[in-house]
Amino acid sequence: MSKRVHNFNAGPAALPLSVLKSVQSELVDYQGQGLSVMEMSHRSPTFDGIINDARATLTRLYAIPDTHEVLFLQGGASLQFAMVPMNVGSGGAFLNTGTWTSRALAEAGRIGAAYDLWSSKDAGFTHVPQPDVPLVAPDAARYLHYCSNNTIFGTQYHHQPVAKTAAGRALSLVCDMSSDFLSRPVNVGAYDIIFAGAQKNAGPSGVCVVIIKKTISRDFQGDPSTPIILRYQTQAEKGSMYNTPNTFGIYVLGKVARWVEDQGGLAAVQATNAKKAGLLYDAIDAHPLAQGHATPDSRSQMNVTFRLQDPAQEKALLSIASDAGIIGLKGHRSVGGLRASLYNAVSIESVTAVVGLLNAYRG
Repeated sequence: MSKRVHNFNAGPAALPLSVLKSVQSELVDYQGQGLSVMEMSHRSPTFDGIINDARATLTRLYAIPDTHEVLFLQGGASLQFAMVPMNVGSGGAFLNTGTWTSRALAEAGRIGAAYDLWSSKDAGFTHVPQPDVPLVAPDAARYLHYCSNNTIFGTQYHHQPVAKTAAGRALSLVCDMSSDFLSRPVNVGAYDIIFAGAQKNAGPSGVCVVIIKKTISRDFQGDPSTPIILRYQTQAEKGSMYNTPNTFGIYVLGKVARWVEDQGGLAAVQATNAKKAGLLYDAIDAHPLAQGHATPDSRSQMNVTFRLQDPAQEKALLSIASDAGIIGLKGHRSVGGLRASLYNAVSIESVTAVVGLLNAYRG
């Protein structure tokens, strides 16, 4: 095998090497079945075991209560921007911390009432609302939608936000956890819907995990015109197999979830992620040319975003990084700058390599 690079891509992103090797060993012949997972029927007993194991592993990791269930859907988080209001109904209140919540807000507004409850747009999306910020929604609001971690701007919630209407009624919670799914413990029971595109931290692209209350997934209450395939009830009753699912993606996601268990679970990987992020933020804060984008209280442990004083310096640093086998440090095309995505599979050794690169560069 040729030498692997230090991969800081934001998604699709780094996967654990042991998972990749396990997939490689089973790619042509899955456990003596004489065919690949990519070739087998999604209706076969073998794949039934694969999808059930993936679901069971996520249930153990998150201690998912019996009130909720796990769906494996397609269309990414972007499709969930439409499915949530189609199934839950009009009246989402949004905490707008960047591109993904902006898109979700716009999509919900096409379906019904949607409220821009709080936004950091004017500040350049540098922060998320802290616990002491009152979030008071219109009385017609039904649920609070937020994105727990923003890949583009490098912000992350380090608490569970709470919003109430002016009358004091608490809103139910809907969260896009695409880029910090499987990175830390979450009180699943507090949420109506959690969804996450797998390609950032949990597996290959093409699978969207939805953890949802059964009162929603088993009792459709949306607009009757909602297409059958876009109803959570349809997908839940068919075991995520109303249409052919992404069989290979679910298979790999299950292996990644098992790998997280082997690391000691969500609390253990959270501790490692905090250590990695701390190393890089310390280097950025100490560097004479570097400036972090997110405010300290909102800094992401998954996506570290920063800039140098001059775009030419950033270009030079990226060139040096490429020569050193370090890839994925270029910021999102919509904002520029630099970004290092420190997902679970990114090792401390890789982070140390970036820190060393940054410390050595002085323009």
